[in-house]
Amino acid sequence: MAQPPAGYYDPANGLSGYALKSALESVIDDVNDGNGQPFHDVSVTYGQLWDLYETSDDRPDGTVWDMYSNCVFNFVVDQDMGLGGNIECEFFNREHTFPRSWFNDNTSHPIYADPFHVIPSDKKVNAERGNLAFGEVAVASFTSSNNSKVGTSSISGPTGNVFEPADEYKGDIARGFFYLAVRYQDDIGSWEANDTDGDSMLDGSSDKVFEQWALDMLYNWHIDDPVSQKEIDRNNDIFAHQDNRNPFIDNPQYVEDVWQSTLSLDTVELVETIRIYPNPTQYDLIHVQSTNDLNVIILNSIGQRILETKVYSGTGTIDIPGLKPGLYLIRMTSNHGTVTKRLIKQ
Repeated sequence: MAQPPAGYYDPANGLSGYALKSALESVIDDVNDGNGQPFHDVSVTYGQLWDLYETSDDRPDGTVWDMYSNCVFNFVVDQDMGLGGNIECEFFNREHTFPRSWFNDNTSHPIYADPFHVIPSDKKVNAERGNLAFGEVAVASFTSSNNSKVGTSSISGPTGNVFEPADEYKGDIARGFFYLAVRYQDDIGSWEANDTDGDSMLDGSSDKVFEQWALDMLYNWHIDDPVSQKEIDRNNDIFAHQDNRNPFIDNPQYVEDVWQSTLSLDTVELVETIRIYPNPTQYDLIHVQSTNDLNVIILNSIGQRILETKVYSGTGTIDIPGLKPGLYLIRMTSNHGTVTKRLIKQ
């Protein structure tokens, strides 16, 4: 969906499950595997992130794109210099969405300055989040200007309070975490016990990586908030700086391809009971076969909604007149959950 170099993901072709995950690691890690692809040999340093943000995280009006607040920050002048930030919209700083304590605050590890998870954010909201696990809030004790929240968890599983980002950025956060699960799969399994909040999300493995509740939640965030043009642009800017990409922005289907067998039963059952045909298609009509009633949304490659409709159990049809050739996502929701499938229009 974004623009990786031709053949960039060739080592992943034909694979699924954790074999696919390992192949993706070989593409985006800092080891030259001899597969002919650019490899992530030099990280952006922690100090260089300030400069990177000016192209990777700038809004159309040139201000800082902060996913934790609606504050208007200017680059450089509103940058955190160590003092203040006790009120929202005073300064922005560098937020480790995968908190430093979770990887034992190892400042020499590449994850420390990896911009795929270290993002600009309001200093006050960052402090409110602290080391908390991501989650969904039942009762909020703090709410930011863009409705990011700290509070008790509405999901069984997390330890203590959780931090819930705004709905429009949940997919960004989820795809960042899926990237970390691939890029650092050789280390992440050993980080479970470093921090209580980290322990509540991580399962101590190098393959599944996340506890079941966290995996299902991140997957739902990924589905409900599809890849945006913001993410595509950011992916390309980071690639220009450190020679690796987020596979789950370039190919959102990889999330399901890697973790489908370990997603919750309802989600897996939903995946297995839906058929779309013909696919690829040259026609203005597609058929959807399902054992459930479905609410259907078709999205284009930058996450814009092209069509919304409903398909009832059995075999239904969806008219797609005028759909230009290309890759689309079909998001289908039933009372069992949500699943996304790719549609190719030829």
